[in-house]
Amino acid sequence: MAAPIEVSGSDTEAHPESVLSGVDRKKIQGRSLGQIAWMRLKRDKVALTGGVTVILLILMAIFAPLIVKLLGHPPNEFHQELIDPTLGGPLEPRGGMSGEFLLGLEPGNGRDLFSRIVYGARVSLLVGFLATLIAMVIGTTLGVIAGYFGGWVDWIITRTMDIFLAFPLVMFAIAVVGVLPDSWLGLEGNGLRMAIVIFVIGFFSWPYMGRIVRGQTISLREREFVDAARSMGARSPSILFREILPNLVAPILVYATLLIPTNILFEAALSFLGVGINPPTPAWGSMLTEAIRSYQIAPYFVIIPGVAIFVTVMAFNLFGDGLRDALDPRTGR
Repeated sequence: MAAPIEVSGSDTEAHPESVLSGVDRKKIQGRSLGQIAWMRLKRDKVALTGGVTVILLILMAIFAPLIVKLLGHPPNEFHQELIDPTLGGPLEPRGGMSGEFLLGLEPGNGRDLFSRIVYGARVSLLVGFLATLIAMVIGTTLGVIAGYFGGWVDWIITRTMDIFLAFPLVMFAIAVVGVLPDSWLGLEGNGLRMAIVIFVIGFFSWPYMGRIVRGQTISLREREFVDAARSMGARSPSILFREILPNLVAPILVYATLLIPTNILFEAALSFLGVGINPPTPAWGSMLTEAIRSYQIAPYFVIIPGVAIFVTVMAFNLFGDGLRDALDPRTGR
């Protein structure tokens, strides 16, 4: 039998300081949920591309007057001397595209198509964001109440959601615009029409947000931290605002980014049907309506606003999908 090897006590004792002597302590830090989500989002190049595109679109809408002043002409300025009086199309080839008119000229009156696309982004993004905000506030409030209290409160709110989801929204919008007065509550003209469009889209979109929030609330109200808050004497308002709502921020934010492009498409559809923004105010949907009359001689007039809508909706959808994956720990990224 071999003799045991003698080992001194100093060699077997653990010395954390000596073990970590070559390690940078600043690198060993915990990460918050926001930092983890950002780290995961940075790895998704497609989502980042969508996010950058969204930021560029927002900046384009904010600085539209400056962009048009540098690169274009006023959106309602006519250039009929550049239009063929017989066919109604631009005299120059490629739809009149040049260094002076980057996207060409509008058939018939010769307005700068680039300037109208830039200014049209203002209408689409404003309607998309404000209508989503209305839907988010109503849907979150009623969804949390229905999911937390349950019972007859939940039954009434869910039945209300079903009614709103079955409501013929397009017919209602057409009817409202048809009986709209010239001025109301200090608003008139396109300002009043835009307010009505935002209200109609937002007010009838909240059930989609409400259903998601309700389902998440039902799951959260049975969690241990909610039971712990109840056992410590917390009342329902405190539990809702301090325990449940902070845990709903991620799904609300993700669904909002996916609801914005839906509302942008709906505004374009209403403008296309003639119940959105009136000319001459630039709007992508109304530009498509005007393009129908001249698509045979100027097909680019249909393509350009259509591409603008497509790029905007696609960018929001890509960013929303990436944000959902980044905030969901179950994706495994």
